[in-house]
Amino acid sequence: MSVKIDYDEITKIVNFLEERNLTQFELEVQGFKIKIARGAVLLPQAQPAAAQPVPAPPRLNGGPALDFASAPESSNNLHYVTSPMVGTFYRAPDPASEPYVEIGEQVKKSQTLCIIEAMKLMNEIESDVEGEVQEIFVENGKSVEYGQRLFAIRPVS
Repeated sequence: MSVKIDYDEITKIVNFLEERNLTQFELEVQGFKIKIARGAVLLPQAQPAAAQPVPAPPRLNGGPALDFASAPESSNNLHYVTSPMVGTFYRAPDPASEPYVEIGEQVKKSQTLCIIEAMKLMNEIESDVEGEVQEIFVENGKSVEYGQRLFAIRPVS
């Protein structure tokens, strides 16, 4: 019997890591082994052999998902740019560079606002409207969920 795992199941495991604030997860079933780690690279360290509680495994059958994108917009006429994926939010292309945008700056449609790193891939997130950045909801280097608000932009009328 072969074990198969698809992208959605891997995404659920990654979500589980983030929800429980875990840095790594390892699973072995019938010769199939998967290890997922997030955050800083962990170096092996000598640790005492103490029994550690093992968290419950993630539900791979699915369950109710948080829907950040459907959060009601107020009457302040703002457009919200949301995350199209789970990953790590970066405001600049690299640590030495200036952020792509700041609060109060004008942005054009298709202008890069940030990067979300997901599974070692850097994904540029672009503005889908022209306007002024009113708010940045996520701190640099923090994890984001699918549909989570990243930016509030006041569209140009």
